[in-house]
Amino acid sequence: MERKNWQKEILASDPVDAKLASLQATGTLNSKPQDVKDPLFRAGGFFDPRDLLQIRYEMVRRHLVENEPVASAAQLFGVSVPTVYQAQYAFKEGGLVALLPQRRGPKHGHKLTPEVLLHIEQCRRERPNLRAGDLLPELQRKFGLTVHRRSLERLLRGKKKLSNR
Repeated sequence: MERKNWQKEILASDPVDAKLASLQATGTLNSKPQDVKDPLFRAGGFFDPRDLLQIRYEMVRRHLVENEPVASAAQLFGVSVPTVYQAQYAFKEGGLVALLPQRRGPKHGHKLTPEVLLHIEQCRRERPNLRAGDLLPELQRKFGLTVHRRSLERLLRGKKKLSNR
């Protein structure tokens, strides 16, 4: 308990560490701050090469407002040319919030549709001791669906909600 309070006091007293903790917590910590070559970010102060959102915004602004060529902006900010185009598109479509890092990959189970979940609930009502291994062939037969055994086990244990999809 004392150690946690001590760490909080250090974070509160050192704004650099507090900002680092905040960037990590929000997923906006630039993993390669050393790649940022832009003079404003190298000088220190307001511009922080660790702040991914600030880098993306300034990179897009530099291209759109100051007409910095895309290849040059990519080099200055330590990213690839496609990354500059993606950031520019995201900003035009969704504003500043669109520059925040997005979760990669599927956002939710795409195989377990409401129809499949309803069928699983019905099977569980009929057979309360139903196991994932017994249900896998049933889902394959009825829906032509191959679900990973562990996904189904989590669902049956209640770590995934059945009817909130």
